[in-house]
Amino acid sequence: MDTIPLNYETLRFIWWLLLGILLIGFAVMDGFDLGVATLLPGVARTDQERRLVINVVGPVWEGNQVWLILGGGAIFAAFPALYAVSFSGFYLAMILILMALILRPVGFKFRSKLEKPAWRATWDWVLFAAGLVPALVFGVAMGNVLVGAPFRFDESLRTIYEGDLFGLLMPFPVLCGLVSVAMLATHGAGMLVIKTSGEIQARARRLGSLTALATAVLFALAGVWLALGVKGYQLVGALDHAGPSNPLAKQVEVAAGAWMSNYHAMPWTWIFPVLGVAAFLACAALLRAGRELPSFLASAVGIAAIILTEGVAVFPFMLPSSLDPRSSLTLWDASSSHMTLFIMLLATAVFLPIILAYTAWVYRVLRGKVGDDALTRNPNAY
Repeated sequence: MDTIPLNYETLRFIWWLLLGILLIGFAVMDGFDLGVATLLPGVARTDQERRLVINVVGPVWEGNQVWLILGGGAIFAAFPALYAVSFSGFYLAMILILMALILRPVGFKFRSKLEKPAWRATWDWVLFAAGLVPALVFGVAMGNVLVGAPFRFDESLRTIYEGDLFGLLMPFPVLCGLVSVAMLATHGAGMLVIKTSGEIQARARRLGSLTALATAVLFALAGVWLALGVKGYQLVGALDHAGPSNPLAKQVEVAAGAWMSNYHAMPWTWIFPVLGVAAFLACAALLRAGRELPSFLASAVGIAAIILTEGVAVFPFMLPSSLDPRSSLTLWDASSSHMTLFIMLLATAVFLPIILAYTAWVYRVLRGKVGDDALTRNPNAY
């Protein structure tokens, strides 16, 4: 290991940061796809309008979903214990998300195969559900990270999960789910304002300003609830940041207000929750004022700030255990080996810039508004 230029502790922290970046990338890039689908019944009244809305995201959703694949792959390779617990324990929730994400391209492809109104209306509601369900479930999952998941390890480090799908639907995680739905709907409205005109754009501005205000209010409410009503997790004693990955080699206690300890220790981090509220309030005002790109960028900043707010609160935890706090996973005891993290970092340094460059090129090519003439000219339009 002496030949690796970065020590184990540093690599673990870098991959924690990269995982956060991938999560933000998914929420910002694929988030507006989910938001547009969620807003479909509210912004589009006629069949032609619904086609226009669908074609706003139709050409880009596959590329945007790469961020979800990258995130899942990063968890699998960098934090295998987290992958094992979350993807097995939250299995039914994951299946629900995957079913929704699978139905999305099916809806794009099949909706316009027949001209029957009932056929198209059915697929429109499928697309709506394919946007709403993942947005809600992802938010509920983030809420369950804060309250703790019902898993534990036995002495042989075998995972034992004692929860079910409905057990995840506790009041606080459901509130987090509503925050997620509102913020992604706002983000989707911002993209519709950029890419459409006329009545669709006007409706997107009105709905987006309302969901932006709802996001700010719900996020602030969740913050107060977290500070006053949700018990957090904290390490007891020292933990070797460069030691072997053994989740049971530590002591953890549950205490009221523990999730606020990082904010008290690092007051500068309050910028994230403040920015989360301020960005969505600004987004509401910008949408009302008809500022297209600034409103979209404001919602993107707000999404990043909300995710960073939770990241700061739970650090260094990645998935606390409500059954056995000692089994909680942290970035210091749930990672892959030193060599694995380093090789993955080299691969990321090569391929992530390529992905970013390709994404930028795609959006440059597809710049401009989607109008009736574009649907007429393009035989591949949905």
